[in-house]
Amino acid sequence: MFRYVCATVLTLTCLIHGSTACAEVTYDPEARLAELKLTLPPLDPIIGNFVRAVRTGNLLFLTGHGECRDKGFLSGKVGGTVTTEQAYASARRVGLCLLATVKGELGDLKKVKRVVKVFGMVNAAPDFTDTPKVINGCSDLFVAVFGDRGRHARSAVGMSSLPSGMSVEIEMVVEVVDGQ
Repeated sequence: MFRYVCATVLTLTCLIHGSTACAEVTYDPEARLAELKLTLPPLDPIIGNFVRAVRTGNLLFLTGHGECRDKGFLSGKVGGTVTTEQAYASARRVGLCLLATVKGELGDLKKVKRVVKVFGMVNAAPDFTDTPKVINGCSDLFVAVFGDRGRHARSAVGMSSLPSGMSVEIEMVVEVVDGQ
């Protein structure tokens, strides 16, 4: 009943104030993570001569991420020792690690205006051709968390190897709200 009342009030607000007000009222990525019963993992230490993210203007470029190592990570060739389903789940966990970096850089996920680009790399067996299905794990997460702001341009490619034998590595670019 409470949900019905909230949905009705939100619908009326949208009708009165237009769709822009509706989007602003409901946009809270961190609350959405909580609704999905997801938590952001701690950030791994940097293990090379690079930074996690670089901001230029209102774009934030994130370095390639594998799964955060707080609970280990999936390794092996997708289409070989790793199934598409296992790799999809890994890509979703990589997405959480990317979001942890975004929050670390911006302080609040509400400052994400939109996810612009995702570049997904899959450690693939030579005959594996379902890389888009794997990277959907990350893409589906971003849409679940950010709504339409999470829809993005994307590449999903197979690689002969990835660092430390990880199965999935993903980079992303986000647009940040102006003045933040």
